[in-house]
Amino acid sequence: MNLDNGADGRTGMEAETGKDETPGQETVTSRETGKVPEATPPAQKGGGKKGGGKGGGLKKKRRQERLAARAQEQVEVIDPAKVQPIARPARMKKRHWGLILSFVLMVLLPFAGVVYYLGTHATDQYLSTTGFTVRTQESGAANELLGGLAQFAGGTAASDSDILYEFIQSQEMVEAVNANVDLREHYTQVWPHDWAFGLWPEASMEDLVWYWHRIVGIAYDSGTGLTEVTVSAFDPETAQKITAEIVRESQDRINDLNARAREDALGYARADLEEALERLKGAREALTRFRTRTRIVDPAADMQSRMGVMGNLQQQLAAALIEYDLLRGTTNGSDPRLTKAEQRIEVIRDRIQIERQTFTSDNTDTGAVGEDYPTLIAEYESLAVDAEYAEQSYRAALTALEAARDDAARQSRYLATYIKPTLAQDSEYPQRFILGGLSALFLLLFWSILSLIYYSIRDRS
Repeated sequence: MNLDNGADGRTGMEAETGKDETPGQETVTSRETGKVPEATPPAQKGGGKKGGGKGGGLKKKRRQERLAARAQEQVEVIDPAKVQPIARPARMKKRHWGLILSFVLMVLLPFAGVVYYLGTHATDQYLSTTGFTVRTQESGAANELLGGLAQFAGGTAASDSDILYEFIQSQEMVEAVNANVDLREHYTQVWPHDWAFGLWPEASMEDLVWYWHRIVGIAYDSGTGLTEVTVSAFDPETAQKITAEIVRESQDRINDLNARAREDALGYARADLEEALERLKGAREALTRFRTRTRIVDPAADMQSRMGVMGNLQQQLAAALIEYDLLRGTTNGSDPRLTKAEQRIEVIRDRIQIERQTFTSDNTDTGAVGEDYPTLIAEYESLAVDAEYAEQSYRAALTALEAARDDAARQSRYLATYIKPTLAQDSEYPQRFILGGLSALFLLLFWSILSLIYYSIRDRS
């Protein structure tokens, strides 16, 4: 066999592992020493082809050098101190068994208990639904009389719905419904078989109110004023009966509020009318006392008559002066008609002066009323304004009383039921699948949180 073929037959894997073709001879790998192994020349066999002495040795040496260089490139030098030991197979420990045991005790067993209770002990519950809203009946006559003030009364519908929302959840509603439907007898009949959804027989009124919030659901929309009430019971007839009682009690409460509002409106209107009447009486009595004291019914009319007298005197004075001028131009100075004309003129002038003094003088000898006219006129006008205001107030109060009576004659607010109490055919509660899923979810979350807390404390300690 040719030696060249023996050298060429070595593979790269043999060069990487550093093994020689010589049997029984091994070299230390680079992973153990961190050095590249040296290529060991294979043992030469005797014989061979002629002429392959010197030329064949050079070729073999070059091939060995190339193999050594290739092995140097491929071998990764690794520090033995950095090599990690191989991990041992995982084994179950006590904490693992404890974690599994806690999962069984805290998740699986409670979940199995919940599923068993829902499937065997939970009693079917039937649902009854009703819906209503508070409506306001507006009166056109009242709006016309009050000039739009009746619009404020229409804004009380939302507040009445708020009152009903709180009233349905109150103890008063529970007592009113319990008086017609024995709630304790119905909801304690499943005790203690269904202790989770039933009521215990020794429940007090406060306990019954608490249980009322479990069986009654209220959905109220403050924007539209619509209220929807749902009641759950162990038979559909009782659920419908309780819902009907809620509607009836709500209607009675609205009627009470309406009656109270009518009584308040009538009371306020009567009080305003009485006050306006007393004011009108006082104003007219003051005006009467003024007329009795001054003996003048109407100072303005009296002043107008006095001004008429003044005007008449002024006309007579002018006529007397003209007559005097005519006589003086046609007669001599000793004519007795001139003397009489002069006397007439003087008398008229004195009367005019006296009449003028009566307007501002308080002397009754000259025909005055004892007070000056400007003061009398100011007092009279004040009394007249008070009397006119009192009369207008009285008319307004009388109109408001008539409007209140007209509004009280009808039911301005009433309960409009848009969903009558329904009678269920199939039970909707308890929702077993939903309750089972929620219980499993919360049990798993609770167990996971406790496990994380335990391992967090364990790692820190």
